[in-house]
Amino acid sequence: MNSTFIRCRGLTRIYTRGTERITPLDALDLDIDRGRFVALMGPSGSGKTTLLNLLAGIDSPTEGELHVGDTAVHALSRSRLAAWRADHVGYIFQLYNLVPVLTAYENVELPLLLQSISRSERHQRVCAALESVGIADRHRHYPRQLSGGQEQRVAIARAIVTEPDLLLCDEPTGDLDRETATSIMELLQRLNRDEGRTIVMVTHDPATTRWADTLLHLEKGRLLEHEEAPA
Repeated sequence: MNSTFIRCRGLTRIYTRGTERITPLDALDLDIDRGRFVALMGPSGSGKTTLLNLLAGIDSPTEGELHVGDTAVHALSRSRLAAWRADHVGYIFQLYNLVPVLTAYENVELPLLLQSISRSERHQRVCAALESVGIADRHRHYPRQLSGGQEQRVAIARAIVTEPDLLLCDEPTGDLDRETATSIMELLQRLNRDEGRTIVMVTHDPATTRWADTLLHLEKGRLLEHEEAPA
């Protein structure tokens, strides 16, 4: 049975640019159950990426509360936020963000270097993550030697290698052709259904929402709709 995993109450982010106040997220209330796959849509400037960054602990709210699991994320200091993020959040970017001078194996290993685990355990986790995304045979390749789809698989392996509770995806198929995008979405759906990962995905592509089980619409920092995604 699902239970509330993400809880936002009055979540607000305000930026100041000169004398102008910009509010990309405005008093948002939202509950997401553990194990859900949520697709987040809305026009540019609607607050989607702001919400994703708050959920990731990359940014902090101006007002309101954000709980992920048992953690009051809004109340964490910057240093504790970084430690929490390293243990609990995996972030998948549209443009992969791989380090070009590192191999696929080394890119996936990077987040584990922040954890106090042995070299042998690091090796086991990296190999398992690469195997999970179907890219183990490319572990010695550098990003420039990989296709876009392979790079994204390495990025997903890097995101899941710490065994996070929450996977956040910012346009994970935006730079891929349709066939490759489908394979990436199938992989994310498997991580959600088979491994129970909670996933929140920002997308502009309506075709990708069919892989999710919940569809959210944001506009001007407010939640317009919260519905089951189409089958």
